[in-house]
Amino acid sequence: MTVKDNIKALIIGGGGFVGGYLASYLHSECKWEVNITKMKNETIDCVFAEIFDADILNIESIKKVINDVRPKYIFHLAAQSSVFSSWKNPALTIDVNVKGTINVLDAVRNIDGYEPKILLIGSGEEYGHIKENETPINEENVLRPGNIYAATKAMQNFIGKIYSEAYNMNIIMVRAFNHIGPGQASNFVVSDFCRQIAEIEKGLRENVIKVGNLSAIRDFTDVRDVVRAYSMIIQKGKPGNVYNVGSGKAISIEDILNIIIKISGADVNIEVDENKLRPVDIKIIEADISKLVEATDWQRKYELKDTISDTLDFWRKMV
Repeated sequence: MTVKDNIKALIIGGGGFVGGYLASYLHSECKWEVNITKMKNETIDCVFAEIFDADILNIESIKKVINDVRPKYIFHLAAQSSVFSSWKNPALTIDVNVKGTINVLDAVRNIDGYEPKILLIGSGEEYGHIKENETPINEENVLRPGNIYAATKAMQNFIGKIYSEAYNMNIIMVRAFNHIGPGQASNFVVSDFCRQIAEIEKGLRENVIKVGNLSAIRDFTDVRDVVRAYSMIIQKGKPGNVYNVGSGKAISIEDILNIIIKISGADVNIEVDENKLRPVDIKIIEADISKLVEATDWQRKYELKDTISDTLDFWRKMV
C-alpha cells in the first residue's frame, strides 16, 4: 500500500476510542501517512502509524511533534470527553479541553511558514438547553451549555473561530453528536448497557441492568461513520466554519435499551442507579446535518441496530 502523495495526518490524542478508528480509516481509505500522539501511560498497538508521546498541557511537547511531522492535516481529538466525569472533575476538564486546545493552536501558530488544516472536535452537547422549536438543531443556534463538558467544548469552538479569523489559520470545527461502536468504554451509555447485558448472558451478574435517565433523547451515530465525516470535513470544509456530525435522527435511551434487550433475548429487570443520573440532563439533542451533507455529500452507512449488535458482540468477547 502506497501513501497518497505523501500526505501526512496527525491525530492528537489518538489513544482513545475514536482515535483508533480514525487512524485506520485515514490509513486504509485515504492512504495517508498517519501519525498519532498519546499520553505516556497509554498504549497504542498500531503498526502502520508513527506514535509520539505528547501532553497537550505542555506546549513545548506538542509543538515539537507538530514541527517534526509537519502534517497537512491535524485532527485534535485529545479531550476529557465524558459528561459524567466532567461533573466529578471540572478543573481537569477545563484544563484539557480549553487550555490544551489553546496550546495546540499556539504551537501551530508559532511555527514559521507552516499552515496546516486543523479540525477541532466539539460536541452536540454544546447546544445545551434546546427549545422545542429548535429541533433538529443547526450550527447557527444559540449555545446554552448544560454541563461542564459542554461548556468547555463551546469555549473550544469560540477559540477556534477567533484564531481562524485573527491569525488567518485554517481551522474547522465540528460538533459531534453521540457516537458509538465496538470498543467504546463502558462509561458511555450504549456500551455500558451492552456490557451489562453480556455479563447477564454469561451469568456473571444477576438479571438486573442498572440505568440512569432513560427519557433523554439523543442522536447516535456509528463511530465508523463519524471518522469518515471527519476526513471529509477537513478536506472540504471551510475555515472558521462549524459542522454538525450526527445521524439527524434522535432516539430515546429507553428505546436504545429495548433494542439491546431484544437483540440479546435475555430476561432482565431494569433498575435506576442514582449514581448514573447527572445533576442536569437535557431532554432532547438532535442534529441538523444539512450543512455537512451539502459540503461533503456524507451519508451514514451503518444502521443503529447493526452498530448496537456489533457493540454487544464486542462485549460478549470481552467479559
